[in-house]
Amino acid sequence: MSPYEIAGFVFGVLAVWLTAKESPWCWPTGLVNVSLYIVVFWQAKLYADMGLQVVYVGVCIYGWWEWLHGGAGGGRLTVSRAPRRTLVALTIAGAAFAALLGLALHRGTDASLPFWDSTTTAYSLVAQWLQTKKRIETWWFWIAVDVVYIGVYAVKGLWLTALLYAIFLALCLLGLREWKRSLDGNLAPVAA
Repeated sequence: MSPYEIAGFVFGVLAVWLTAKESPWCWPTGLVNVSLYIVVFWQAKLYADMGLQVVYVGVCIYGWWEWLHGGAGGGRLTVSRAPRRTLVALTIAGAAFAALLGLALHRGTDASLPFWDSTTTAYSLVAQWLQTKKRIETWWFWIAVDVVYIGVYAVKGLWLTALLYAIFLALCLLGLREWKRSLDGNLAPVAA
C-alpha cells in the first residue's frame, strides 16, 4: 500500500460522495483523486486504468464547467434521463472499444488482465460521459463497473483500492437514490 493509494482512497471517497450530493466540487476533488491514481496504476501495471485516469483529468475539468454552466440559460445542470438511443449507442461503443483496447493491451504490453482492464476502462468512460451530462443512468454503469473493479483490484493485491471500489459501490446506490429524488423533483408539475 503506497501513500499515493492512501491519499487517492480519501479523495476518491470524497469525490463520489460529492457527486452523489450533486456538488460541483466533486470535479476538482476528483481531479486530485485521478492524479494520484495515475501513479498507483502505473506501479500495478494496469495501463488501461492508468490511461483512463489521464483522460479523467480532462473530463474533470469539462464536467466541472458543464455542471456549472451547461444548464438552461448557461446555468447549473439538472439531473435528467439519457435518450434510449444514446444508451444503446454508448453500450455498443463501449463494447467495441473494450475489445480493441483489450487486444492492443494483450498483444502490445505486459498488462496482467488486459480484457478485464479494457472493459472496465471502456465502460468507465461511458459512465463518466453520462456523469458530465448529469444523466441518472450514469449510476447503473458505475454500479456494474465497480463490481468488476472490486474483483480486479483484489486479484492484483490492491486491497485498499478494492475497498475503495466497494465504498464507491455503496455511494453509487446513494447517488442513484439522491439523483432519482432530484429527477422526480425536476419532473414534478409546477404548482399554480
